[in-house]
Amino acid sequence: MNGMSTFSEIDKVPQPPADRPVVIVALYKFTSLPQFEELRPPLQTAARKAGVRGTLLLAHEGINGTLAGSREAIGSFLERLERVSAIGALEVKFSFAEEQPFYRMKVRLKKEIVTLGQPAVDPTNTVGTYVDPADWNRLIDDPDTLVIDIRNDYEVSIGTFENAVNPETSSFRDFADFVEDKLKPLIKDKKPKNIAMFCTGGIRCEKSTSYLLQEGFENVFHLKGGILKYLETIPQDNSKWQGECFVFDGRVSVGHDLQPGSYDMCHACRMPLSSEEKQHPAYRPGISCPKCIDNLSEAQIKRFSDRQKQVKLAKQRGEAHIGSFQDMNES
Repeated sequence: MNGMSTFSEIDKVPQPPADRPVVIVALYKFTSLPQFEELRPPLQTAARKAGVRGTLLLAHEGINGTLAGSREAIGSFLERLERVSAIGALEVKFSFAEEQPFYRMKVRLKKEIVTLGQPAVDPTNTVGTYVDPADWNRLIDDPDTLVIDIRNDYEVSIGTFENAVNPETSSFRDFADFVEDKLKPLIKDKKPKNIAMFCTGGIRCEKSTSYLLQEGFENVFHLKGGILKYLETIPQDNSKWQGECFVFDGRVSVGHDLQPGSYDMCHACRMPLSSEEKQHPAYRPGISCPKCIDNLSEAQIKRFSDRQKQVKLAKQRGEAHIGSFQDMNES
């Protein structure tokens, strides 16, 4: 592979706007990959040759990742991925950025491509009913629908849909505890006709709705393409979304039309920060913020301070530094 794509391959990738030339693709697919370990070396090589950066996760249950590069690079690498017979057509969502949001390319081997910690759950067997963004408002406006935001608490804190339940989880692994301790009593009390769930890009919904069906829940729905597809396709005047959407790359958050959001990130605790929070005395770029200052040791503060000095020096030289941001995926 030479890193270049034919017209038909590039044509799958939308043309980026002039002010945001970097294409970002979020991709996933639940599919059986019994020899997933063997895919790591060739995909790492192919990504390097294509000129893309980001993170790919491989597991027995499938593939998950967020990548960034030029339109040609992304088209070339997607074509390479979809040539793997066990993978085939991927679920993809595109957005754009001014600069490359990732420092390097990583292909990682995992037990799960999104960690729920429930081995019996199989999204390739059954998932909830998909709801297109155009039909989502009607579903969540129904008073007989219980709407659940299945993302982590720090994601919910910067934006969510009207009247959505926040499970108050710190990681996706906590979702099963939420179902047992809070959702089952809530369902028993409110007796909703429908359960409507949503997440950033759809992958966590596939697994969580599969889990709910396994646990005996009925009429389980989820937003197809996740919040990102909703923000991309639903006009702001018709939107039920409030706030911004946390994303797992250097942009930190996006708004309607997937325009870059207003949040920054604390590179000590990885939490999103508003403009107001950055005015707090505890905020020191790359070192601490109001959300983590009370939990940091002197040794951590010193380490983060040393790292931040290196980040500044790298920036002065016109280089990226590995400590300036971190590749992430939905979890």
